[in-house]
Amino acid sequence: MGVRDIWTVLNGVPDPEIPAVSVLDLGIVRSVEEDKVVITPTYSGCPATQFIEQSIRQALDANGYRDVAIETVLTPPWTTDWISEEGKEKLRAYGIAPPELAKAATCPQCGSTDTEEVSRFGSTPCKAQWRCQDCLEPFDRFKCH
Repeated sequence: MGVRDIWTVLNGVPDPEIPAVSVLDLGIVRSVEEDKVVITPTYSGCPATQFIEQSIRQALDANGYRDVAIETVLTPPWTTDWISEEGKEKLRAYGIAPPELAKAATCPQCGSTDTEEVSRFGSTPCKAQWRCQDCLEPFDRFKCH
């Protein structure tokens, strides 16, 4: 039982707000050592931070890692650059446009880039509400930061 096994355990811990992706997919887990897991929330005021810590703790405990500590660090702040490519694909499949530097979002429903931001505030503070002009479906888009 080592660091590689801990990574495997953490890959099974879903994000509480977007269960289609794991805490690894989102880049919340910064590092893993034999005695410590370091995490950074998607933003410092994320209301899910405590739940994420509890979910990680439960997964570690259930797999025999009761002595592994969980440390939350805020510096450097989380960035959407930490979302894995697999995580971006899972977000898209779930109906959320992953962050892109392009001004227009790509609709996760039909793939169109004829989209517009409806509100800077989406279903969670880290997402904005967008709408596709082609299929007219609304969708969340991760804010780039």
